[in-house]
Amino acid sequence: MEILQGSGSSSVTELGASLGVAEMTIRRDLETLEGRGVLRRFHGGAKLSAGSSYEPPFGVREHTNVAHKRAIAEAVAETIDDGETILLDGGSTGIAIAEALGDRAITICPLSLRVAWALNRSTSVTLMLPPGRIRAGELSISGPDTIDYLKRHHFDRYLLTASAFSPLQGFTEWNTDDAGIKRAALESAGEVIACVDSSKFGRVGFVEICRIDTPDLIIVDGGLDERSLDALTVSSRRVQLTG
Repeated sequence: MEILQGSGSSSVTELGASLGVAEMTIRRDLETLEGRGVLRRFHGGAKLSAGSSYEPPFGVREHTNVAHKRAIAEAVAETIDDGETILLDGGSTGIAIAEALGDRAITICPLSLRVAWALNRSTSVTLMLPPGRIRAGELSISGPDTIDYLKRHHFDRYLLTASAFSPLQGFTEWNTDDAGIKRAALESAGEVIACVDSSKFGRVGFVEICRIDTPDLIIVDGGLDERSLDALTVSSRRVQLTG
């Protein structure tokens, strides 16, 4: 998936050489990934499934750019002080952040059951679970009850994750309901920190969350090229690179 994100498409031969495995193995893996809906095979190769509303399954996303997400999570943890109240997004990046904050004396309101479960063994974190509908597969929390809950609380920080971001289109999301919750969360926090890995830069999701200069801080890994980093720095309030 990381190779295809960089190139858009690739041949079986190229993938086999890059990963150091037999072409038969590549063909079986491509068949499996096509069955999950994350790519489309063509004769001799494969390409990513396209569409601004297409969301790769969580089981695929949790194994993509893992090192970058952990680096982002560690950088985020350094910005958090004990005693703070934190509103934390879902997704694989949200889980990485939850794991990095598991030993802190803070209050966390997770917007996903997956993130809440990542904190289930913590003896120092106080969990506040909002009401709402549970989205099948993703296990994010959304709906009118969730929005009402967020309106009635004020958090120190909102740790925003997103499906895509760019200087022109800002932060965007695949799912309409999730985007609505993120917009409500923006209004419920004193400070907003966007936590995004570089593979999502320059992409555009189906639904707008906010402008690129809305977050007080954007934490991103060092995978951006110089031109992209310059564009992001000029258009946003503040950018912090990991590593």
